[in-house]
Amino acid sequence: MSKIGKAPIKIPEGVTVEISERTVTVAGSKGTLFRKIHPTTKVKIEGGEILVSSNAKDKVGHSIYGTTRALIANMVKGVKDGWTKELELVGTGFKAEVSGNDLILTVGYSHPVKIEAPEGISFKVEKTIISVSGCDREVVGQIAANIREVRPPEPYKGKGIKYRDEVIRRKPGKAAKAVGAPA
Repeated sequence: MSKIGKAPIKIPEGVTVEISERTVTVAGSKGTLFRKIHPTTKVKIEGGEILVSSNAKDKVGHSIYGTTRALIANMVKGVKDGWTKELELVGTGFKAEVSGNDLILTVGYSHPVKIEAPEGISFKVEKTIISVSGCDREVVGQIAANIREVRPPEPYKGKGIKYRDEVIRRKPGKAAKAVGAPA
């Protein structure tokens, strides 16, 4: 059995959880999320905590058990506090701006790149830092990945769009390679 799956999830104040058949609905100040549950997994509420259990006998059922618990915990945290991913623009002349619900990136192409925010997602730009915020962790992560995909960081100068905490492995250029070569 999963050690993660056994841990109970505390329901904080201001968050309501409803379980109906195969669906878990979590509502809070940041929004409402719902998720369908695998048939081998059981979810119940006892004493202000969410308990996840499994009656699976196969490997797939055991792996879904721990994943289900983690997904529900992410939903609870998301509707209470929200999730944020930060990206950084690295490069001369690279800039980003928010126009309504859209993010407009100027990152060295002949045209600006426009990224639309789905419902529940908001963008914030401060100098070279882009913040993607929302209550659904999966959507926040996917939108951040889509923004990074517009201009991924390159290994020679490190220019591009990278996650704030990402470390880019740099490669030496031709000049560094030629220094050690015999004449």
